[in-house]
Amino acid sequence: MSKIIVDCAISLDGYFAGEQRGPGNPMGGVSGRLHAWMMKEKAFWRRIKMEGGTEDGKDGELINEVFDRTGAYIMGKRMFEEGEVSWAEDLYEADVYVLTHEKRDPWIQKGSTRFFFINDGIESALEKARASANGKDIRIQGGAITIQEFLNAGLIDELYLHITPIFIGKGIRLFEGMDPDKYEIQVLQVDSTELTTHMHYRLIRK
Repeated sequence: MSKIIVDCAISLDGYFAGEQRGPGNPMGGVSGRLHAWMMKEKAFWRRIKMEGGTEDGKDGELINEVFDRTGAYIMGKRMFEEGEVSWAEDLYEADVYVLTHEKRDPWIQKGSTRFFFINDGIESALEKARASANGKDIRIQGGAITIQEFLNAGLIDELYLHITPIFIGKGIRLFEGMDPDKYEIQVLQVDSTELTTHMHYRLIRK
């Protein structure tokens, strides 16, 4: 059965994104700092269908692990709007369900990426994602508000958290407003590399 997973980076002071996010300023301008550990990995650039990276290291192995286990994605409208202008064709190679109030026909790309626009909430998106994931896992892609919705609904099974040793100071905290009694949390793995600390947790709803 599909698991519901989150995989994201945060700063040492808990921020997922900076201020004034938008299509012209993705993640509030902090993505390069938060994701420096990814940017150096050839695996990351292969996954986004571009040339780049200098290393094939542990960080790249984790990038591949998460991509390989994912069969469908769910994201919020803000993340979609920030990425739509720059994402490569068939970036996700899976169905992507976008939570939005906007009525819009599916965006069918060349290859296997299809974007569906969901107007009736997270449970509906999740039901549709399960049907198209073919037994693989469903990744709640972001942004922070969407992740928070799924967390507070008690729907997340596993969390990959990459803690980047920087301070951002302002913006959107990943766990803002989180119900502290929602889950029992188990540590599955901890692995530190030069630019980040990888934390892998199992979340068990109480």
